[in-house]
Amino acid sequence: MPVSSSSAVERIARVIAGRILSINADGDDPSAGDRVDAAWRDHRDDALSVLRTLREPDSAMAAAGDVDVWERMVEAALAGAEQSA
Repeated sequence: MPVSSSSAVERIARVIAGRILSINADGDDPSAGDRVDAAWRDHRDDALSVLRTLREPDSAMAAAGDVDVWERMVEAALAGAEQSA
């Protein structure tokens, strides 16, 4: 599996910014890449909230893999975000 070079928080925040700005979602910009680059940090708290919610896997997620590993991975993403804040 590929490993991302950007943090989970940044990737989630970029998705949120993209949904707001891009015409492909709820926005009006047909080429929102530069605006997303400039705005994603404004959505960092939203991204952290998403990650905090994902600490507990749902039943389908738990059935697919190791719940303890999942929790450690999400906690690591949150800890990394706090260190880079």
